[in-house]
Amino acid sequence: MGSCWSSRVKAESPFNSASASEVNCRSVGRDRNGLSGSSSRSSASVPPTPRTEVDILQSSNLKSFSFSELRAATRNFRPDSVVGEGGFGSVFKGWIDERTLAASKPGSGIVVAVKRLNQEGLQGHKEWLAEINYLGQLRHPNLVKLIGYCLEDEHRLLVYEFMPRGSLENHLFRRGSYFQPLSWNLRMRAALGAAKGLAYLHSDEAKVIYRDFKASNILLDTNYNAKLSDFGLAKDGPTGDKSHVSTRVMGTYGYAAPEYLATGHLTAKSDVYSFGVVLLEMLSGRRAVDKNRPHGEHNLVEWARPYLTHKRKIFRIIDNRLEGQYSPTERRRSHRSHKTACPWMQSSDLPWTRWCPRYNSFKIQSKQEHHRRRKRR
Repeated sequence: MGSCWSSRVKAESPFNSASASEVNCRSVGRDRNGLSGSSSRSSASVPPTPRTEVDILQSSNLKSFSFSELRAATRNFRPDSVVGEGGFGSVFKGWIDERTLAASKPGSGIVVAVKRLNQEGLQGHKEWLAEINYLGQLRHPNLVKLIGYCLEDEHRLLVYEFMPRGSLENHLFRRGSYFQPLSWNLRMRAALGAAKGLAYLHSDEAKVIYRDFKASNILLDTNYNAKLSDFGLAKDGPTGDKSHVSTRVMGTYGYAAPEYLATGHLTAKSDVYSFGVVLLEMLSGRRAVDKNRPHGEHNLVEWARPYLTHKRKIFRIIDNRLEGQYSPTERRRSHRSHKTACPWMQSSDLPWTRWCPRYNSFKIQSKQEHHRRRKRR
């Protein structure tokens, strides 16, 4: 969710369609209450794409809800239950029983977020299916947990764990005397959590390119731990001796990597560029693109670039609401991170793992954890 380009270019779908009559939310052969507790992909060998809609729904580790169940869980999708809006549709707050996952009364059971697809356009269905394809198999502390879905007649819904603090975007950019700006320490906590999630996606275990890393897709739990959400644009990474995946360009203006925009060649580097943009948003308190700023400051990357090359000038981009919350050492560390994290500071032929030492350390940890789990098996 969040603001995207005014018109998304349709990408070729990695899925083969199956009609709604072939698959509905009660006929996919899943245990309706069974959820996997795995911390990785549910199987050692993930079926290659293209996969049919039936394959995706049958292989996911998710509960299949009926529309009536989700209508009851959200109190008939009441307007006062809406907790978010986006291109996909509206997100409603709901309640389900923790053990049976059946709808429960408000205030009882566990809170969930129910995303309801707008019933217009084929692209929405493809993104709905992509969410199930990836979050139905991937498990990690820094990825939002998808609990279930509903496919019934024209209805397309997804059920997630509820993230009570909302999106990082709201905390960074909302203004008002009654809003407390997100502190330096909480911004750094969110950055580290998001880096861990992205490093896991890029690991040998998952091999997924997120393609839509931005502040509105980073959700925060009660303790401000970050989790990545919205996998509608995600793609499987390159395999074999291929260096990239060729796609039509999709994403969000201001976050998408220039090389991806120019060539359509999608790699993990594209995500790392977006990660650098979000880091810059956290430091500056400015949006990636803001047409309300003075001329020359509309694009955050272009505006910040001259300051990022000089450690004595880095303080000029730091959010003035953070004054006194960080030490000179932390400021220098943030400068080093951006100088290495942001591809626009580097020659395009340098090894991409040098771009972000912090990100790379998490990628190594993900690989080590994967090997340990394989040995335990």
